[in-house]
Parts: sequence; structure tokens; C-alpha cells
Amino acid sequence: MAKVLLIGEPIALLIAETVGPLKEVACFTRKLAGAEVNVCFGLARLEHEVVFITRLGTDPLGEYVLETLKQEGINTEQVSFDDEFLTGLMLKGKVLEGDPPIAFYCKGSAASKITPEMIDAIDLTGLDLIHVTGVLPAISESCRVATKRLMQRARAAGIFLSFDPNLRPTLWNDDKSMIEWINELATLADIVLPGLEEGLILTGFSDPAEIADFYQNLGIKQVVVKLGSEGAYLRDGEKSQTIPGFTVETIVDTVGAGDGFATGVISGIIEGLSLPDAVVRGNAIGSMQVQHISDNEALPTREELRVYMEAPHI
Repeated sequence: MAKVLLIGEPIALLIAETVGPLKEVACFTRKLAGAEVNVCFGLARLEHEVVFITRLGTDPLGEYVLETLKQEGINTEQVSFDDEFLTGLMLKGKVLEGDPPIAFYCKGSAASKITPEMIDAIDLTGLDLIHVTGVLPAISESCRVATKRLMQRARAAGIFLSFDPNLRPTLWNDDKSMIEWINELATLADIVLPGLEEGLILTGFSDPAEIADFYQNLGIKQVVVKLGSEGAYLRDGEKSQTIPGFTVETIVDTVGAGDGFATGVISGIIEGLSLPDAVVRGNAIGSMQVQHISDNEALPTREELRVYMEAPHI
């Protein structure tokens, strides 16, 4: 199996046990969240070697995050600890339909203190792929520079780079800075995975083909635009194709679906699948994830994925 590296912020997640406004919820279930964490879990369950870079607080939540990562088989040798700043926390509501309310408590977190100097100390030898999202660059200036440094080092070393914009507008000072930074980082990647709505924000285009044109004009060969339940549009060089999604009877929670999609595409690439076949796998895992309330518990093992994909979903 391949060796993959990710960098990001793991967040302790408290999920409401009852429906209603978060301020009225008395009981929560503790889980672990974070876009990069979700992809880490997904790739590890598909039996790939996963290395995760992050920074945690020396607090109970930090200890919980570290132990959970280890239980999932994630290599935590690049995880560092901060005695001053705390591990991030998020509350997630329970709803009967639509997306749940979310409240973040991550400002000034330990992960926001990741620096470029930390990136310089990382050994990239033996890596097959590095996956980066737009979440970490959103949380602090040092994280933006650190993310760019990692991508530059990967590019110089010839390591395949995948990039999911995963926009978090509320974490940026303004949309202009967000768009400029995200698109600059995208130019360092080999493949970019924007959602359709993200593509509109980042490129000004609502048509997936025009979004793909925009990124290819920046020098990116492979672009996959997520279309939600409709599947995904891919562009690989001059080849274009729309891959239909998997039929889902009941959508429980869409949070984490994009990370499931990324897991499928990334795992397909490092296993030597064609890009269309990798996108089919991405659609499958994304559809599995929306049928579960947790951000990552529905991410499948290799056998669970095989059984699901062989069933009549499309």
C-alpha cells in the first residue's frame, strides 16, 4: 500500500443527542472531526500508511485526539504539543432534515500555531502523495505560510499533490484574501477537487467545465468538480467526463461527504486506477458518508467498500 501525508487541524466534536438549538442541548456524544482527519481515517481503513502532521494542546481533548488517531492506525510521529494553546472544539446539532447547526471553538488553537519551520523539519522521503485542504490555511497566517511551504517542498521533491479547497469563509478576514490564497495554493497541486459552489466563489463560473478550464489555465492538469448527488465532473488533460453519483434513499448528514469523496479519489490514484474509476470510488464513499451522522464513522474498510460498490446503487 502507499504512504500518504496530510496536515491539518483535528477537532474534538460534540454531537447533540437531541434535536433543537445548540443552546438547549444538555447531552452530547464525543467524536473526532476535521477535514484532514476524515481523509486520514478513510485512507487508513483502506489499508494505506497515513502520516498526519498537526499540533495539539496538552489538555484532555488533545490526549483524546492523539489516542483516537493511534487507534485508527495513523502515524502520529509528526504530531507536536503546545503547553500554552488548547485543542480545538466543535459543537454539532442534531436535525431531522438539512444540515445541522455548528459552533466552532478553535480560534487561537494549538493547530493554528503550526509554523513553516516545523514544515522544514519534516522528512518527506518515501511519500507517494500529500493531501492538503484549504482549512488549515484559513486558521492563521503562520498556517498559510506553512501549508504553502509544504506544497512547495512536495512539488520540488516530485511528490503527487492533491488539493481540496474546502472553503471556510468565516475563518478568513475577507473573501478576496481567501480566493487569492486558495487559488495560489491550487497552482502547486497536481489535482484540485473543488465543489460546484466553491468553484463559483473561486472562479466566478457556475458551469463545471468552465471551472475546470479556469484551473487548467493555471497549469493544473487534473480537475474534479464535485456535483453533490449528481456525481462529479472530471477533466484530465483534454479528456472530460461526468461520473454519475450513487442513489441514496435517505441523507442523514452531508458533513464529511466531500472528505469521503476525496478519500475515494486519492486512494484510487495511489492504487493506479484511472481518474474516472477513482472518481467512481469517490462518489461511492461520499454517498456512504451522507447516510451517517458522524463526520467519519461511515468511511469504509476495503471489504465494506467492495460490497457497497457491487450493490445496485446507480
